[in-house]
Amino acid sequence: MKTRIVKIGNSQGVRIPKLLLERSNLAEEVELEAEDNRIIIRSTKQPRQDWESAFRAMAERGDDALLDKNLLTQTQWDEDEWQW
Repeated sequence: MKTRIVKIGNSQGVRIPKLLLERSNLAEEVELEAEDNRIIIRSTKQPRQDWESAFRAMAERGDDALLDKNLLTQTQWDEDEWQW
């Protein structure tokens, strides 16, 4: 997909089509990096960024209990098919 560099005040910018933004899951804040005749746009938000605090909060509320706690042993599938 081609686009043009446009003047925005004293700067220049690139319009990013909506479809590309949706596919890339970029938020409002991004990191820019210049590398070998390229500009790389990267999200500042990292996957699973806040999971540790969310899991801690779940444990404090008691929301981390097993849903199948009446199952005391592994199933036959666990013993025969599952590989670590």
